[in-house]
Amino acid sequence: LTLLLTLPISARGQAGGEVSVSLPFGVQGPGAAVEDLDGNNVDLIDYVKGKPALIEFWATWCELCEALQPQFDEIQLKYGERMNLVAVAVGVAQSVRRVRRHLEEHDPGYPYLWDARGAAVRAYNATTTSIVVMLDGDGKVVYAGVGASQDLTGEVERLLGS
Repeated sequence: LTLLLTLPISARGQAGGEVSVSLPFGVQGPGAAVEDLDGNNVDLIDYVKGKPALIEFWATWCELCEALQPQFDEIQLKYGERMNLVAVAVGVAQSVRRVRRHLEEHDPGYPYLWDARGAAVRAYNATTTSIVVMLDGDGKVVYAGVGASQDLTGEVERLLGS
């Protein structure tokens, strides 16, 4: 699996009208065969269905992901009961052990899933880390963005009407 790291940091999601990343607006968020951190086979869709969801394609080595973490923490704290958050740990240049070690230092209170075979990366056309996809309550894509400059809190507030 090769991730393309060519998108500019300032690229915004479709909601920002600039670079198109991941899936087009209005399409149903797909399922994908991934694993939980205990090695159990799970489907990503089971972690995002039932209410609006925020999915981040993430890695321990991703500085842009690290820059987004305070927003994810705030969203989890303020809206975690109204929205599902999930991090998809890509299987590139990291291991489940490294992901677990990261979570020992900072457990944000939402699940991290392991995408060892790249199924979620392919399903969501996530060509790099720090791609964030937001699904509405019906599971349809309403936002897709990349990089540290995303206003995720603002996007969540618009979606939830807060």
